[in-house]
Amino acid sequence: MRSYHLSHSGAGLSSLAVREHDIPTPGPGQALVAVRATSLSFRELMVLDGTYVLPVAPDVVPVSDGAGEVVAVGPGVDPARVGERVAATLFPSWQDGPFALEHLAQRGGSLDGMLTEFALVDADALVTVPAHLTYAEAATLPCVAVTAWNALTGDGAGVRAGDTVVVQGSGGVSLFALQFAKALGARVIATTSSPAKAARLHELGADDVVDYAAGPDWAAEVRALTDGRGADRIVDVAGLLDESVRAVALAGTIACVGFTGRTATPLDPQALFASGATIRSVAVGSRAQFTAMNAFIEARGLRPVIDRVFPFDRAVDAYRHYADAAPFGKVVIDHS
Repeated sequence: MRSYHLSHSGAGLSSLAVREHDIPTPGPGQALVAVRATSLSFRELMVLDGTYVLPVAPDVVPVSDGAGEVVAVGPGVDPARVGERVAATLFPSWQDGPFALEHLAQRGGSLDGMLTEFALVDADALVTVPAHLTYAEAATLPCVAVTAWNALTGDGAGVRAGDTVVVQGSGGVSLFALQFAKALGARVIATTSSPAKAARLHELGADDVVDYAAGPDWAAEVRALTDGRGADRIVDVAGLLDESVRAVALAGTIACVGFTGRTATPLDPQALFASGATIRSVAVGSRAQFTAMNAFIEARGLRPVIDRVFPFDRAVDAYRHYADAAPFGKVVIDHS
């Protein structure tokens, strides 16, 4: 079997190398997964360039997101799971409830990830993927889809029919959040800097699209589109918290998902106090949330948006495309 390894976090693409291994045998509580596809997220770029916020082990197999088929199980695992189509959770020990320090071990960081032909995974860190999805589509779920689901539903209240939700750009989290919010009955306002992407966002269900290249004050545009009220929930993937506070409705929610803009804007505490908003940091989600999300996806026939698929032996090109091309949706690596 072949696996990619990251010789040193911070060294970029030059640190990725393929190695040959024997196919491992699952031990107690483990399953062997033949990985059929993986997908990249902004997290993987941070792992490569050494800016990821959690530890990265030397020589780790990278990439948190993958889907495949269980081909063998160890003692204590139901043999009926062989043949099951599965994805692995990013934080293997986080089964349910709030995130905690004991769950910091993460796939593709401190633990080996999915950029391999066969992955040895704790069986209780696997979830069954929606039946209507291909392996390439299912591989997009573990990081960004669960993050989007958590951002919209993980605070107890959740998005309700009639709410207004803002999503930023056309990356994986935002496109999943758009689809989930529409399926939950919300009005969705998306932001973009491209007329072509604006058209595609409308096709996915966005009710309004704000072009922040044409008018950089997207928060004011959100206010105008909501008759001055603001959005009930903002999924902030870019670290634009100052703008998000100006765009959020009184006592609304800002789900802080990341900082893809790399330079976060300063936050005015007086403006935050005046807004009455809740800012909630979202760290992917638990296995229970992943399972609930998959049931929602299957019940509504939702499908991820894939920008491009690369073969396994061109994984480096997949990374390069993700970093350079501003893809619309997910970049997938096909292991078949």
